[in-house]
Amino acid sequence: MKLPNAAQAIVEREKIVEYLLNSMHRYGASKAAFFTRFGFRADNWELLAEAFREHGRVYDMARQWETGFGPRNEVDGELRTPDGRSPRVRTVWQVDKGQIAPRLILTGKD
Repeated sequence: MKLPNAAQAIVEREKIVEYLLNSMHRYGASKAAFFTRFGFRADNWELLAEAFREHGRVYDMARQWETGFGPRNEVDGELRTPDGRSPRVRTVWQVDKGQIAPRLILTGKD
């Protein structure tokens, strides 16, 4: 089953620039090292955002569960990168209560 409303998926600039591509972030530094190794950069953060949105549209959900904030959906698959490699990653999307668009909340290697 595909991520519901994946065409409307939200990937916030702050999530990318201030966390996932921030080598100085206390918790995001290791993720920044991972993503920059594949050619992603904070000054062109939209590339990573679009790669995540594509990931959410293309691959099936591996798992779905309910939280107090809304349903969460886990998606595993390859991520298209600027350098042409395709690492397998896991994304977690949440549909906040009262909303219909999934919002990226977590990423990692699966």
